[in-house]
Amino acid sequence: MALHHIRDLKDPLAGIIKDDPVRPHIPIEQRINDAAEILLLQEGEEVLAAMCLQWLSEVPENEQDLISMNKAKDVAVFYTIWSYKPGAGAQLIQEAAKWIHDEYSVKSIVTLSPQTEMARKFHLKNGARVRRENLTSVNYEYYSKE
Repeated sequence: MALHHIRDLKDPLAGIIKDDPVRPHIPIEQRINDAAEILLLQEGEEVLAAMCLQWLSEVPENEQDLISMNKAKDVAVFYTIWSYKPGAGAQLIQEAAKWIHDEYSVKSIVTLSPQTEMARKFHLKNGARVRRENLTSVNYEYYSKE
């Protein structure tokens, strides 16, 4: 299994966003730029799971924060994830968190998740804790220096 980073709009795998079940309305230019990328878990050429990552200076409360907050590699925000194979989403989160720990000195790794029971069960089962419940979202935390 390998972690693939989509950091260029011309990456042939960038079209994978068409499968995003959580936030399909977010344009590709917001998902791939200097402060954002798409992470894929692959086995050979097969994509097992995908996740969008935004780098920010603080923990966001809503989608607008993904656009308006200061961009910095202080907080890694996983804001949408989907999988094509059972268990691949959880594995992608683990691989992404390991990569972030190995490469960056972040304050936190969090999600900007919808307020659904499915999201809650998924993140809590995978070792996250509820950091904050917002008006329209929940921040689950996978890591914090604070």
